Amino acid sequence: MVDAIKSVLIYCDEQMGQLIVNLNASMPTSERFIVRVLDSTHILVLPHAEGMIKRRIQVFSKHNTYVKPQ
Repeated sequence: MVDAIKSVLIYCDEQMGQLIVNLNASMPTSERFIVRVLDSTHILVLPHAEGMIKRRIQVFSKHNTYVKPQ
C-alpha cells in the first residue's frame, strides 16, 4: 500500500535551502515541517508551513541586506 502526504515543493538556491533545513531542525519534533529534501535546491514541506517559511526568509533577507551608508 502507498502512503500519500500532501506537500508543497519549494525551489530555492542552496543557501536558502540550508536556512530552511536549519529552521526545521530548530523546531520541536512535533512541529517539524519538511517532508523530504530532494536535493540542495528542492524541498517538500507541509502546506501549513509555507507562509511561515516565507515570513522567516523575508526577515532573514531584511537583516542580511547591505544598505549603503549616506
